[in-house]
Amino acid sequence: MSILAGGIGLATVLLLGPLVIPLLYRLKFGQEIRDDGPRAHLKKRGTATMGGIMILAGTALASFLVNGASPENLFLFAVMLGCGLLGFADDYLKIVFRRPLGLRARAKMLGLLIVGAFLAWSAFILQRGTLIAIPFTELKIQVGLFYYLFVVLVLIATANAVNLTDGLDGLAGGLTAIVGIAYVVISLLTGHEAAAVFAAAVAGSCLGFLKFNHYPASVFMGDTGSLALGGALAGLAVLTASELTLVILGGVFVLEVISVVIQVISFQMTGKRVFRMSPLHHHFELSGWPEVRVVSFFWFIGCCLAVLGILSLRGMG
Repeated sequence: MSILAGGIGLATVLLLGPLVIPLLYRLKFGQEIRDDGPRAHLKKRGTATMGGIMILAGTALASFLVNGASPENLFLFAVMLGCGLLGFADDYLKIVFRRPLGLRARAKMLGLLIVGAFLAWSAFILQRGTLIAIPFTELKIQVGLFYYLFVVLVLIATANAVNLTDGLDGLAGGLTAIVGIAYVVISLLTGHEAAAVFAAAVAGSCLGFLKFNHYPASVFMGDTGSLALGGALAGLAVLTASELTLVILGGVFVLEVISVVIQVISFQMTGKRVFRMSPLHHHFELSGWPEVRVVSFFWFIGCCLAVLGILSLRGMG
């Protein structure tokens, strides 16, 4: 069933691309490129964005056709859609109202808090329990009501991490596809068949999107896509009780966030930058690596971490 869901997601996005992408160009939903970013990116100015709506559509069609309206699928897609709508609002403000920063930071954080609270409520309704599994061990820690705060933090962190990583053609989509495939395996190993189908739908939709998003991209996913994908991964982590395993599976996303934190702290404390530019993928770019090489390298690391994450499942289930 997971293979079927992945295939439907893939086919849906491939079919939508030739219809949606020209529409985005006609609506002049083009990406703005920051002048302080890598100079090589200036040629991408005007590339259609908000392509994440295709990933959402592919995931919805595939998961609901195969899973039906099961509680797990409803909750997972609701979290993904909630984050996607927040990203859509952010993109819309940037493009239509020419607000470079999109949603105000407080508004975006409030939106993520609301979606995170919904995810925590979903975990309660689905009787997820309040144990946190420790990777590579049999240990599970009982944290009681603090677990629900932890869930909110997982949602916020994951959504922002995927969003930060979406800076090169195919990078975030490819990495999410890799983590999604890993979650198919994890979900099946832990007895969460609905989650496996949903993960396959996400992965298949991302792979379909890469047809149009690989270098040189004809469309970007925008915050619509990156926040939605972050929400999907957070939901899968919570439903399969693998929140800490997600740190391994999504290790590249984690490294991207850490690079930004290090850069900011270093500059504030010493006036010097550790990296040529953050997030980390820009450091490699400015070090002379072609964009395709950076993306391929990060995908490779992502694959290695996905395997490591699956191997860390001892004691889970």
